[in-house]
Amino acid sequence: MIVKKLVVFVLCALCGLSVRAQELLNYPLDTVNGEEVYRYEVERSVGLYRIGVNFNVTPNEVVRLNPQLKERGLHYGEILLIPTGRKVEVKPQVVESAPRVIETRVTETRVLPVEAKQAEAKPAEKPVEKAAEVQPEVEAEFNAVTADTVAKADTVVTSDSVVADGRRVVELALMLPFESQQTKRSANAERMTEFYQGVLLALHELQNDSTLYRLRVYDTERSERRVAALCESNELDSVRAVLGLAYSIQIERMANWCDAHQVPLLLPFSDDSELARHPQMLQFNSTDEQKADSLCRWIARRDAQCITVEAREADISPSTRALRKMLKQRNIATKAIPMTSVMNDSATVLLDPDRENIIILHSDRYMHVRLLIPHLMKWKEAGFKIRLVSQYAWQKERIDLPQVYASMFTGSGKSSKYEALWSKYFAMQHMSAVPRYDLLGYDLMHTLIAWMQGERAHEGLQSTIRWQQLNSGGWQNANVEVVEK
Repeated sequence: MIVKKLVVFVLCALCGLSVRAQELLNYPLDTVNGEEVYRYEVERSVGLYRIGVNFNVTPNEVVRLNPQLKERGLHYGEILLIPTGRKVEVKPQVVESAPRVIETRVTETRVLPVEAKQAEAKPAEKPVEKAAEVQPEVEAEFNAVTADTVAKADTVVTSDSVVADGRRVVELALMLPFESQQTKRSANAERMTEFYQGVLLALHELQNDSTLYRLRVYDTERSERRVAALCESNELDSVRAVLGLAYSIQIERMANWCDAHQVPLLLPFSDDSELARHPQMLQFNSTDEQKADSLCRWIARRDAQCITVEAREADISPSTRALRKMLKQRNIATKAIPMTSVMNDSATVLLDPDRENIIILHSDRYMHVRLLIPHLMKWKEAGFKIRLVSQYAWQKERIDLPQVYASMFTGSGKSSKYEALWSKYFAMQHMSAVPRYDLLGYDLMHTLIAWMQGERAHEGLQSTIRWQQLNSGGWQNANVEVVEK
């Protein structure tokens, strides 16, 4: 998501965005300690950065008025105080037509974002909030980073080109659905921007005396035609590696181009079924079968009873279906109970009072199973040993149960240096939900460079990657670990 006034300013400068001031937003107003504030009820799937962008304030300003966020983070439905930036003596007014969400349009140039002088800006169709003035030293430091990492739109550099200071230039391409042509960008597009910010910080660290890494950034949206046009032109001739793509209709076309040009293609999000046919493809996401295999091996080593909660076949998630299938293949006995037996607590007669009871729910989406959790917690309070097969993404939920999950996100956690770098260039503390897309971008850019240098494993901050070739085709991240909570 586009974060804070600093980030909005920088990305506006890079992408040629046009911004205009907006008056009062359509939220309840109040006065607290002589300061005019909005009273904002936290919506679902909204983080601190998104709130800061929507209200044109910094995350630090939000935390200042809501110090409880330092201890426990955001909670859906709670009321936050947000400064309006207006003098308290001005009578509060509500402008009904004022938009609640900042909306921007990104430049239409083929390479995005680029240095401001190279970008052809297209103004936003709707008013957006004006970014506050950025501290000159912070802006200069950030521009120093981007000047070394973002390629100019009209520059074509071959792999053996040398810049003035004697460094070899290596051009990389980042292809993500930024939705630059959409009037209102989705939450997914904001995650792509966050991913891109992590990529920039990685490239800042990777620059060295012998090599200069430059980045070409393309908004692929959801269009196969956009990717096909790139492949058919000479636009990518100087590119030595590609990171990105999110939709299967685009992956096949780009994978063919990468195979033909011997250029690695690292997919951050997709689970591509054609991996075996593309030797240049690197797939970060693990498959449902990989996760199921890890969990089954973990279960087989324990003296425990497995209980699966059944639902309609159409409601069972693919990952749950894969796990149940593998349990059967491994001859691991399970007891199946309907959801109604959980809701009325009649399933307790099937629980083993002397062994651990491993509960496998029917979905990997918390919203689909959240009504079952209080009943499982009640069973635990009654003295039964309960362990829930959960998901990495459920870490932000309040589940007072022992849990186990298989995940690719099992990095070192030693992110203090990264957080300092983030704070330096984005002037805030990061409070994003898990998994963090900025850390994913940071880790995968480091991984891609390591791959180009012949390394087949990389320990990241959030994701440790270990590549394993699938037959004679592409490469799969085989680092799927079981985590107990």
